[in-house]
Amino acid sequence: MNILIIEDEFRAANQLQNMLQKCGFSYNLLDTIDTVEDAVQWFQTNPLPDLVFMDIQLADGLSFEIFQKVEVDAPIIFTTAFDQYAIQAFKVNSVDYLLKPIQQEDLQKALDKFNKSNQSQHIEASVLKQLLTSIQSQTELKNTKQRQGLLVKEGAGFVQINIADLCYMYSEDSVTFGVTETKRYVIDETIDQLFSTLNHEDFYKINRGQIVAKRAILKIHPYFNHRVKLSMQNERNQEFIVSRQKTSDFKAWLNW
Repeated sequence: MNILIIEDEFRAANQLQNMLQKCGFSYNLLDTIDTVEDAVQWFQTNPLPDLVFMDIQLADGLSFEIFQKVEVDAPIIFTTAFDQYAIQAFKVNSVDYLLKPIQQEDLQKALDKFNKSNQSQHIEASVLKQLLTSIQSQTELKNTKQRQGLLVKEGAGFVQINIADLCYMYSEDSVTFGVTETKRYVIDETIDQLFSTLNHEDFYKINRGQIVAKRAILKIHPYFNHRVKLSMQNERNQEFIVSRQKTSDFKAWLNW
């Protein structure tokens, strides 16, 4: 069974592979891809896989954009950090999905469904449009609500901090951290889950594992391979490098 994983978080891709092994699912991983651009190129130059696991929010946009540029006539199981309201279109159109954080039982059910049907799923244009509209509308709604607080771990308990106090957030060794001007906190959410609830005028996901606050950017430096490197408040030995695919959009975001 040849599979392709399209996922912009290294940790999530590895976790999915481990969970597939626990399910007893025998597979050959063809590749792991983290951007829309690279996925389009891959599908244009390689035979179709037997099954695709595809995250919705990639490093350079929504994965649905892939289908606007290339035909993908293969079974797809989407993975998403968006909530139940945003994924109603999946149920309506019988497109398989897994809600992050992925549960072993849910993955097994999706694989069982795939094994029973074992048929290609070509996503029609009308379905694609509905999926895009559903996700984009829910994202806009969340941004309009402008999440104000965040529950974080402190010692043996939890405290509430203001989103506006965060300078940046990052993932390290399967743990998500949020950093203010004076302190670092553990956040019980993935980077994708966290970013989907933030005001995107104030926060930007510069790569698969880091989110920065606009107000906390001190300086922007040219960097290797047409990328840029950021100096941030309270850096704590972190490097902040904007991915190549996002550099142009990041510069535009700064001008909002």
